[in-house]
Amino acid sequence: MSPKPFALVMTGAPASGKSTTAAELARRMGAALLDQDSMTNPLVDVVAGVLGTSDYGDPQLAALTREARYACLLRVASDCLRSGVPVIMIAPFTTERHDPDAWDRLASQLAEAGGRVGLVWIRIESALLVDRLVARAAPRDQGKIDDLPRYVASLDLDPPRAPHIEVDGSLSANDQATRILESLSVRAE
Repeated sequence: MSPKPFALVMTGAPASGKSTTAAELARRMGAALLDQDSMTNPLVDVVAGVLGTSDYGDPQLAALTREARYACLLRVASDCLRSGVPVIMIAPFTTERHDPDAWDRLASQLAEAGGRVGLVWIRIESALLVDRLVARAAPRDQGKIDDLPRYVASLDLDPPRAPHIEVDGSLSANDQATRILESLSVRAE
């Protein structure tokens, strides 16, 4: 019997390299790459337009969309896992990183769909994160860039409170993917 497919949850601060590393990892694992932004931002933009904002950090926008965004991500991941397809999920997972009970609920849902669940956290220093944020110049980051001191002060760069694989965000995506795969092979034994 073949092993259950992996369900990897990629987390880290905005501009930490989650998407780049996850793409390399998905290519090497033959996994579906499920990026919350790609899956839900067009609908979030509609809600933002109704509210008259373009700032994804707007508390009202976040309150209206967070639960639905994660539900979309989890449903698609569960569909893939039930079909035997490994998944790599990209999103901040802020609540799940900091609340072991929230992490357990997410991990249980993914395990029930047939996944071997793992949490990957990309650790990054604030100076490198700011450099990347400014370099990518994404419209969704404009509010952060406009007031970098306030944004940096608001950053939560603490590791997850759940068991996780930690990788150094200053490494190349290739090196990060290699380290994650090495950690997964050790865990699988």
